[in-house]
Amino acid sequence: MSSTPVIELREVSRRYDDGPPALHHASLTVRPGEAVAILGPSGSGKSTLLNLIAGLDRPDEGTVTVDGVRVDGLGEAGAARFRRAKVGMVFQFFHLLDDLTVADNVALPAQLAGTPRAAAHRRAAELLEDLGIDRYSGAYPGTLSGGQRQRVAVARALMNRPPLLLADEPTGALDSVSGEEVSRLLRELHAEGQTVVLVTHDLALARSCTDRTVELVDGRIASDTAATGAGPLSRSAR
Repeated sequence: MSSTPVIELREVSRRYDDGPPALHHASLTVRPGEAVAILGPSGSGKSTLLNLIAGLDRPDEGTVTVDGVRVDGLGEAGAARFRRAKVGMVFQFFHLLDDLTVADNVALPAQLAGTPRAAAHRRAAELLEDLGIDRYSGAYPGTLSGGQRQRVAVARALMNRPPLLLADEPTGALDSVSGEEVSRLLRELHAEGQTVVLVTHDLALARSCTDRTVELVDGRIASDTAATGAGPLSRSAR
């Protein structure tokens, strides 16, 4: 496995208006195959960190590199291309298109990237089968349970084989049974070698799905701890 980081943030800061920094001199390294949970209360900087990694926002200071791409230097069009190629994103509220079938929702990122429709749908069928929801390929999202819709969202996020999967409170809108389904799916993806960054306030979810937790407090990284109980990682390992 390559030791080149999938994510490398160096002294990143982001401030909005005249308030305190949403993120303050944060440095973070995530290597291939790691599953990392970003924890912290509301307003701690979790969403800002996620948006910077995904190229949805830019830092005021510092650098953001994802899979060898300097994300902080990209324009709007470049950032969109970067996300299609490098990042799969799963959100709390699914963001599926209700007027498209499950298969069409999953295939859409590949088609937007220029993949022919037939090839995109073959890949979508493979993913839906892998995730155990291929029987719903012709259904519409509104007919599915929350857990099923989140599986569709995960399939869509994996469509272009991104090196990085970002999950933003992926169980936040689900009941406990559906939430456990999604938690198990994230564990399986990590076991297969997918690099995952999970943003959550749920410590139990973080412990069950990841092997490392990073805690944010007031925009600063307060701790960076391996799940093995080995204690905080040294700054040189971050």
